Amino acid sequence: MPEDYEDLPSTLQRSPESARKTYAEAKESAEGTYGKGERASRTAYSALKHTHEKVGDHWEPKEEKGPSDSRAESGGANPSGEPGGGVDANASKEHLYERAQQLGVEGRSKMDKDELVDAIQKANDRETRKARGD
Repeated sequence: MPEDYEDLPSTLQRSPESARKTYAEAKESAEGTYGKGERASRTAYSALKHTHEKVGDHWEPKEEKGPSDSRAESGGANPSGEPGGGVDANASKEHLYERAQQLGVEGRSKMDKDELVDAIQKANDRETRKARGD
């Protein structure tokens, strides 16, 4: 059985079982390879981002599995590209607009795709801080 779910990051504790299980199993496997620590956690988040996207203060299943941003696509020891912070930057502009609408992002109708990704990431960060009481 994967690590105790109580040890999961708070955003995952508020997420569906599928997200918790994906992260926990990937982290357990990564710890077998890399040992406990940041590298195992980053590996687990990478696996999670292929199947889930961050929405506000939690993770939800993606419509389509696959890398979430250009950094995840390049992979390897020194991936290039910008991380999306859990936002599915490879999703359609329509999908990103719907997420922005769900999160109450102001000015979303005038934003291009990159601006939507940035705005969603900021909204997600705000919601996470709020949920943690920061």
